[in-house]
Amino acid sequence: MTPAAAPGAALADLLALCAARPVWAPDPEQAFGPGDRPVRESAVLVLFGVLDAAAAHAAHPAVAADLDVLLTRRSPTLRHHPGQVSFPGGGIDPGDDGPAGAALREAQEETGLDPTGVRVLGTLPPLPVTASRNLVTPVLGWWDRPSAVAATDPAETVDVFRVPVADLVDPANRVTATLTHVGRTHRGPAFDADGVLVWGFTAYVLDRVLDALGWAVPWDASRTVPAPV
Repeated sequence: MTPAAAPGAALADLLALCAARPVWAPDPEQAFGPGDRPVRESAVLVLFGVLDAAAAHAAHPAVAADLDVLLTRRSPTLRHHPGQVSFPGGGIDPGDDGPAGAALREAQEETGLDPTGVRVLGTLPPLPVTASRNLVTPVLGWWDRPSAVAATDPAETVDVFRVPVADLVDPANRVTATLTHVGRTHRGPAFDADGVLVWGFTAYVLDRVLDALGWAVPWDASRTVPAPV
């Protein structure tokens, strides 16, 4: 597989699909409802690339064995979503060049990646995160020239890792995460990434992306695990 081959074309097709079908995400106004705190606009970088040839991972026929996505693990001391696996990203500052600029800046600050090696393909429709009243725009990117990455600020990020997409697609690694809050049980897609549970917003985006790209394969949604809190 070459960087400009099938995955890059498929990701571009995903952008066109989302533009044509705005049902990608719920209406933010309905998702948030009335509240005192203003909605914060944020962006995350959903960065796909090609793993190093030496990387050990399972292959799956639905996707190329060397396709990967960049993820981080948030510090357990953060106020919102502590300890969760996430895409690099954060709030959109006035000086940023929109969501794409914010996603690249935050990714560089959190992982040390070289933003000049990232090709921004476009943005997906924003998604509401009700727990933190964030309206988050996923920025889709392709890693033309991968650079070394690592957690640069332990107060925000404690781990940075590249996960093979084939591992995410594998039905053996897919589960439903459950979280009970104020008497209600919430269920959502989740992934077992080599012993690390990817759930919540990040898992929701990955689930929608895999489905929209036609990369997902049937999995047992009745297999549940409690979401770590």
